Amino acid sequence: MKKIIISWFFATIVLFGQDNLIKHQVNAVGWFKTSAEMELCYLQTYNYAKMMLDMKLNSIIKGPPPAIVLDIDETVLDNSPYQASIIATNRQYNNKDWKEWSDKASARVLPGVKDFLEYAKMRNVEIFYISNRHVDEMSATVENMKNEKLPNADPKFILLKQETNDKTLRRSMIVNEFDVSLFIGDNLTDFSEIFANRENFGKQIVYDNLQLLLDKFIMLPNPMYGEWEKALYNNNYAQPDSSKIQIKIDNILK
Repeated sequence: MKKIIISWFFATIVLFGQDNLIKHQVNAVGWFKTSAEMELCYLQTYNYAKMMLDMKLNSIIKGPPPAIVLDIDETVLDNSPYQASIIATNRQYNNKDWKEWSDKASARVLPGVKDFLEYAKMRNVEIFYISNRHVDEMSATVENMKNEKLPNADPKFILLKQETNDKTLRRSMIVNEFDVSLFIGDNLTDFSEIFANRENFGKQIVYDNLQLLLDKFIMLPNPMYGEWEKALYNNNYAQPDSSKIQIKIDNILK
């Protein structure tokens, strides 16, 4: 009976138009933008990152200089106001609207980030940011990070996307010169591209690489968007909203 009720509810939503896929984000954006649970989750995670960094640095004897690598969006900067604007205007994510948002350089720093980064600098750890913001967003990104008084808000420490979302090459440029103690992100592809196209939601890949992930990667929550959603759609975003909604329903009810 419960499955029938849920199926009827979602099927009713579908009938009211293709913008309903956007409205499915209300809870996720609401949680990220307003909840005390989100606040604590970020504070707690960055406190854990500080403990992990200490452990790494205390075990280093000799070698390349230490570094950390962070994603930017939903890892360092909070773009939930942009996600809220998508809901308010019933518009899908698109490059033009996103660029207008990023050009404002008004995203706020997320909880716990600044304290952690300042601590890393105090311990002489170099800080790099790898983001899939496009290179033409560099000046606005630097301005935004400077506004938030974040360390290493400088193009030589920020590696943005030129042609591909794959961050492998950009990561390797840093790894070749530094001992990267930690990677930090809200998406598993912030650690490795093996999580880009996932079979069965990619959970088995997590278990296959669990020790490495636990040792090197700090995972932050993002229920608003990410590779997890692409996996939900069978790795295919290029479908009508009605199909995506039905796929969501089918997977939720399994």
